[in-house]
Amino acid sequence: MEEKRLWNKDFILVVIGQIISLFGNAILRFALPLYLLDITGSATIYGMVLAFSTIPMIVLSPVGGIIADRVNKRNVMVVLDFGTTALILLFSFFMGRVDQVLLILVVMIILYAIQGTYQPTVQASIPALQVTDNLLPANAVINQVNSISGLLGPIIGGVLYGFWGLEPILIVGGISFFLSAVLELFIKIPYQKRPTEKNILEMVKSDFSKSFVFIRKDKPVILKSMCIVAVFNLFLTSMITVGVPVMITQILELSSQLYGLAQGALMAGGVIGGLLVGILRNRVKIQNAYIILFGTSLTILPMAAAFLIDAPTMLTYVIIVICIFLFMMISTVFSVQMLAFIQAETPVHLIGKVISCVLMLSMCAQPIGNALYGVLFDTLADSIWMVMSAVLVISIIISLISKSVFTKIKNINKEVILNEL
Repeated sequence: MEEKRLWNKDFILVVIGQIISLFGNAILRFALPLYLLDITGSATIYGMVLAFSTIPMIVLSPVGGIIADRVNKRNVMVVLDFGTTALILLFSFFMGRVDQVLLILVVMIILYAIQGTYQPTVQASIPALQVTDNLLPANAVINQVNSISGLLGPIIGGVLYGFWGLEPILIVGGISFFLSAVLELFIKIPYQKRPTEKNILEMVKSDFSKSFVFIRKDKPVILKSMCIVAVFNLFLTSMITVGVPVMITQILELSSQLYGLAQGALMAGGVIGGLLVGILRNRVKIQNAYIILFGTSLTILPMAAAFLIDAPTMLTYVIIVICIFLFMMISTVFSVQMLAFIQAETPVHLIGKVISCVLMLSMCAQPIGNALYGVLFDTLADSIWMVMSAVLVISIIISLISKSVFTKIKNINKEVILNEL
């Protein structure tokens, strides 16, 4: 492949489109769950809705990868962004006319389903726009875009929601998705149409089988790594996802603006983590990934201690903000590292399918965790330090067990893995 600059025209358009689209996504995914938590006051309902809404994203991730490998990726992104704009219009129309919990559940299910198709498409487009030498920095850029959009979304969303409610969130979100879709019309992603002799069901089955065989037989280390990530997500990531809004708005009884700032801090951690990947690209090695997981686990300790000693409300809030910032910063280094490793080890014609399978495997246990923590935070609202202490111990054990998997990764595309990461 002819050498390309990292910041070529089409990659710049992808990045700008991602900034706009992911901002709209972030502001909606901040406001809708918070609105649900406000009108119900139930962590259990909140956790259950999150659990059910993430299932379509997990199930559709392989389909998204198959579509990404067989359909023009630009067209997929355009259709999904226009589709999300239409979804917001429908939600605005039915708001106040039907049961609110049911409406939010349906809309979040569709939003996550779109996300499950959209993200594999974006990730699969990167190798088509970049040479191998640019994969790590390109993934770091996309990850930082995600984090920056996620940083601005909750902060702005918290202000808008706190003062004016849900309506301005819907307007801003709808405009964002529409503008992103229009911008994406001008992206050119190399595409070669593949023959489709089979019907869609046979094609999905065949493509999923090929990608899973590749992960299981050709690169079993990817399968083992994703199983570790899945268990980690079950216990730690789900606790952060469900626990942070419940702790801040329900247990500490603080405002939606402060919750928005906390979510912004979470995403700011992702920005810093992406920068660290670029700075430490020659020092961060996949064999040491277990150390990163261990560091992520330790971010739970100060939060558990704050609730154990019943620290003052604002001090507890500050501790939560700092801890989730560190959590996202460290976990982002791990995510970018793993993604670059998988892309470098996967043939181009399998990239979309393999990434979608990886996403599915890594997230498959998270709905269970979301539902579980919803019940736990309702049941043990006065003793949540016990929940976090248990998560801390389990996460540390998982990270130590993962050492046997990551340290065995050697001499695999040595030039790429050891020299580029």
